[in-house]
Amino acid sequence: MSSREKSVMTAGQSTGFTKDFWLVVAGQIISLFGNAVMRFALPIHLLNVTGSAALLGIVSGFAFLPLAVMSPVGGIIADRVNKRNIMVFLDFFTSGLTVLFLILYGRVNLTGLVLVMLFMLYGISGAYQPSVQASIPALVETDRVMTANAVINMISSLSGLLGPALGGIAYSLWGIYPILYTAALCFFISAVMEIFIRMPLVKRERSESILRETGEDLKESLSFITKKKPEIGRLTLCCAGVNLVLSSLMIIGLPVIVLQLLDFSESQASRLYGFMQGILAVGGLLGGIGAGILGEKLKISKSWKLLASCGILMLPMGIVLMLDCSPWTSYAVLAAAGLVIMAIASIYTIQIMSFIQITVPQEMVGKVIAWVIAVSTCAQPVGQTIYGLVFEQLGKGAWAVFYSAAVLSIIIAFYNKKVAE
Repeated sequence: MSSREKSVMTAGQSTGFTKDFWLVVAGQIISLFGNAVMRFALPIHLLNVTGSAALLGIVSGFAFLPLAVMSPVGGIIADRVNKRNIMVFLDFFTSGLTVLFLILYGRVNLTGLVLVMLFMLYGISGAYQPSVQASIPALVETDRVMTANAVINMISSLSGLLGPALGGIAYSLWGIYPILYTAALCFFISAVMEIFIRMPLVKRERSESILRETGEDLKESLSFITKKKPEIGRLTLCCAGVNLVLSSLMIIGLPVIVLQLLDFSESQASRLYGFMQGILAVGGLLGGIGAGILGEKLKISKSWKLLASCGILMLPMGIVLMLDCSPWTSYAVLAAAGLVIMAIASIYTIQIMSFIQITVPQEMVGKVIAWVIAVSTCAQPVGQTIYGLVFEQLGKGAWAVFYSAAVLSIIIAFYNKKVAE
């Protein structure tokens, strides 16, 4: 055992987490919140300037693609380059990119400028996350990986919950310029702070060109999760199934039902829609807290029970819609079940991610986690699109969607049980 590993273990035993881990957390807070605020404010600014909802939809939809593309690339880089240097570079780069946006604003086409900026922000987010996730096993003890993941997950949930809210408030008060100036400064401060992270790295000698090595890394990581450790590939499919069936339904189905199917007035529906979004985000946050508290009590062999519980919780949601209960009764049941489902799904995701971080060799953690993130991320917009089309066709028959989702969730749960055992 190296002196560095000994120091990590000693610090972990005395304080729970090392100073280096908390520096990663602090950088994550600034980067994720700044990125989330900008990704919310820029499309809203585009809509206000152009007045085109269709243009907003196209720009927002295309901007999502770099997230899926850059996750595997970020994973490959994370396994070959010091993860601290990746975080530092990306934060400095984002700060400079924001300044460049301010310089070009008003001098080039706004639509193209916003599209490129959103492309870059989503791409940076895709490359940043594998480095953070892959750094956890190097900075904390094995028995603290679950709790560390819970901390990272809570930050991600909070950024998703508070980022748009803060961005909306800031934009309404001060407009786009102060947001961009503040974001550029925050990214710069985060990068400077991350310079002081001490991150262990096993150097790998390069014997081929970068492109050839990249291709070999992609093949190696795919082979690892499909042939050498196929259970990891199958668990990745389970995570994708959770996003496809559960998360997408919560994100698309519940707002559609509140806004269009329940008999609320237009002003009531708008307010309740906002509350519902907040409830779902709180569910994800509570799941992160729950995973941190439960820690070692969560066994991978029992993870299927979490998915089965989500499937069972779909049933009362379908029942209140099928029986055409009062709007407030239906809303209360949907909100309560949705909150618990999002919490359980969050615990499940953290559990699977922790299992992968512990079982995968250190030199491959970044690449493998990147594939998990990419596949799971791609599943969600597919699910959202499918549910959007289905709800538009079914109308009052939306209860059938929840019953179908319950059956699919239980099928995924039993597949997960077979894999985990």
